[in-house]
Parts: sequence; C-alpha cells; structure tokens
Amino acid sequence: MYDLIGIALIMVVVVSISLVTLALFVSRASLNRNVWLAGFFVNILDFFYLPIKAIFQKYSDTQKLERWMVSLKNMAHTSAFKKTKHRLLLAPHCMRSLDCPAASTMYGIECISCGKCIFSKIKTDAERYNYTLFIVAGSSYVRHIIKKESADGALLLACHYELNKVMRSLKRKNITTYGVPLLNDGCYATEVDYSKMIEVMEYFNT
Repeated sequence: MYDLIGIALIMVVVVSISLVTLALFVSRASLNRNVWLAGFFVNILDFFYLPIKAIFQKYSDTQKLERWMVSLKNMAHTSAFKKTKHRLLLAPHCMRSLDCPAASTMYGIECISCGKCIFSKIKTDAERYNYTLFIVAGSSYVRHIIKKESADGALLLACHYELNKVMRSLKRKNITTYGVPLLNDGCYATEVDYSKMIEVMEYFNT
C-alpha cells in the first residue's frame, strides 16, 4: 500500500516538473511566435508560480519569468478580450508628472488633463476607445475599482511584475486582462510605448 502511494507521489512530482518545464519553454517561445495551448500552460504557471519564482530568484532573473508569463497570458487572452464589452484601463501613478496637481481618491488619481504628462492624451484615448481610465498607486485601489465597476475586461499598463500580479488577481474575479509593459521600471518617471498602446486599443476596437 505504502509502496503504491510512494510510486504515485513520485509520478505526480515527475509529471508536474515536466509540465512546468514545458510551460516555461512555451512561455519563452511566446515572445517571438504564436504557441499552442497558451491558456493551458498559463494555468500551469499560475498554479506553480511561487515555487517557480523561488527557483528563478536563486538561479536566474525573476524579470524573465514575469516577462514570459505576461507574453503567454496576452496570447491566451486575446480572443476573450476582443469579446469584452466594459473595459477598464488601469495605469500606474508612476507615469504622471512629479508636479501633478490632480487629487487622489480611493479609486486612484483623478486626472484633470493639465497637460503636464502623457495622461492628458491617454485620458482622451480611453474615452475614444471606450475604456474607463483609472490611475492607481497599488493593488488596494484595484480592489475598490472592481467593486465599483462591473467590468469584464481590463487593459493594463505596468511593469512586467505588476502586470503578472494584477493579471493573476483579476483572473479570480473573471475579468479578462491584456497587458502593455512599461518601457522602464521605477517609482517615478516611468514611460509606456504610446504607439504600442494605441496599436493594442485599435486592434481590440475592430
């Protein structure tokens, strides 16, 4: 009896390691080409995320893992995101001007289109493509927002780590996500590839 349990456990471990290894290979490949079963491999990486991240912290770079996972999730979510009707645009406050005069609420920074940073343009773009813009300073804001808004989709602007974190969180709320990575990390003066963001909005608006 105990022998059978031991054999079963060994098989589970071997299969799990094999699936995780394959999922990592597929996620890395998704950076350059379309891959099959993206959604299936996303679920594997999400399920084993913490132990995988621990391994990357010790032997590699966690930024690679986050970048691969975001790429794979974007690929897996493309079809479902196209079908969403009420979309949020969640952007980080670190993109705004250091002289930003806008007030902060429980739902984020309320852009007043002062022209001091790119959010003046992004606010207009969000309205044009039917997104509800929220400029947030952390995940606690996102929790308030999704309680307020009955959204089924969210376009995210953030660093790869935050993208993956929010994607995993909103997945549990049945909100389909798509991420546009920032060009640089940091707590201020971060930037997004504006043309890429517009390209994504245009694609999902057709």
